Amino acid sequence: MLIRLVSVGTRMPDWVDAGFREYAKRLPRECALELREIEPGRRGKNADIARAIADEGQRMQSALTPSDHVVALDLSGGEWSTPQLAEALRRWLSQGRNVALLVGGPDGLAADCLRLSAERWRLSALTFPHPLVRLVVAEQIYRAWSLLHNHPYHR
Repeated sequence: MLIRLVSVGTRMPDWVDAGFREYAKRLPRECALELREIEPGRRGKNADIARAIADEGQRMQSALTPSDHVVALDLSGGEWSTPQLAEALRRWLSQGRNVALLVGGPDGLAADCLRLSAERWRLSALTFPHPLVRLVVAEQIYRAWSLLHNHPYHR
């Protein structure tokens, strides 16, 4: 199975890229994690934010395949404990489909992306900077995998 983190934003700080790569390389091939960066929509003075979100949504959808199990990271989702994420990971692995985790831009995900999602996951009630979300998701996927395989990392 491939877990693809489809995330709006490019040109992240080196520490974000290094952290993501570190957790991704710890995962085995049967639970591979990769990042697909999506160019953000145009924002700035007098920008059409609705258009920016829609553009991001179109680019995100083009990064998906029809067979992907889509999970939207969104405030409307449920907060999962690590054991709950591990159970979701177990379920995803048993389905034999690739998983796409969608992370929107500063104004959230496009409505079309939310409609495509089979599940919604809320990382926290806290607001995180987008670079940190990538790192937290990668670490939590690795932690969930380690929990499923009785790896000592989870302790």
